[in-house]
Amino acid sequence: MPKYIIDVNIPYKIQLFKNDDFVSVVNINDEWTDEQIWNYAKKNELTIITKDADFSLKIIMNNPPPKVIHFKIGNLKFSDFNNFIRKME
Repeated sequence: MPKYIIDVNIPYKIQLFKNDDFVSVVNINDEWTDEQIWNYAKKNELTIITKDADFSLKIIMNNPPPKVIHFKIGNLKFSDFNNFIRKME
């Protein structure tokens, strides 16, 4: 059962995300709005992994919110983002 949902703005092909703990929005419905992702995460008790500041803002206005991991790193090439993630493993 997944614990995390990866937002469309995160490269989901990173090795860290290739296990049963992670599901990508791309594999569910890559046309979902932030609100649909939010509701899905909340309903399924998933933590949202994103670079989108909108999710961090939603936390303030929703109680209880789903958990959010917000990478505040700007736009990076896939290889640079992958290296950034590897340093955290």
